[in-house]
Amino acid sequence: TGMYEPVTEIAAALDRIQASTGLDVPIHVDGASGAMIAPFIQPDLEWDFRVPRVVSINTSGHKYGLVYPGLGWVVWRDVPALPEDLIFRVSYLGGDMPTFALNFSRPGAQVLLQYYLFLRLGFDGYRKVQQASQDVALYLSGEIAKMPEFDLWNDGSDIPVFAWSIAQGHGTYWNLYHLSDRLRLKGWLVPAYPMPVDLEDLTVQRIVVRNGLSMDLAHSLIDDLRTEVAYLEALSGPMPVEGQHPGFHH
Repeated sequence: TGMYEPVTEIAAALDRIQASTGLDVPIHVDGASGAMIAPFIQPDLEWDFRVPRVVSINTSGHKYGLVYPGLGWVVWRDVPALPEDLIFRVSYLGGDMPTFALNFSRPGAQVLLQYYLFLRLGFDGYRKVQQASQDVALYLSGEIAKMPEFDLWNDGSDIPVFAWSIAQGHGTYWNLYHLSDRLRLKGWLVPAYPMPVDLEDLTVQRIVVRNGLSMDLAHSLIDDLRTEVAYLEALSGPMPVEGQHPGFHH
């Protein structure tokens, strides 16, 4: 849904567990998107190595790192935090080469592009890019929150991602899969997803705002969203539901 997990609260709970049982559980933070957002526009949020129990963090260069798909990063607090059995050692060019990666013939273009972007944009450049995405997300979520047909789950003030469900009393003859299909006809990819086990009957729709989704495009998206919701709400009979499934599989 785009909301952060409460890392400091989880760490505090694990501190209490250690105090009562002696069990010391380290934390790995899956920062796939958020680890490229929080450092730039939420610098006071403590989720990283400022939390003593956090020992490793990963992030995706191909999400908010602004690189095309195929790149991810992982960092450890220190060498002892990386288990030795995860390190692959190979004799290469007459020496021992320890690595934690897929070895040998792998393209390096994404790494070079990430290096270039870090140098080209710098910290302030990434801050401006991520802030622009969040500004667009807050606009979109604010407009969707005004629509009585939807219940907004979050507003994109964590990462620029937010979700919503159909409000009680609406969607008599349609669901979010139908709305996703209608929006796709106008060029918008706004997927609908079922929730996890025990909540499968609840479906949400989600928008991920990234660099390139300008405010002008956001205005057009809202106009098209209102048009398609009005069309669906005006139906006098149910839309077909056979064969519906979540779109955009990874």
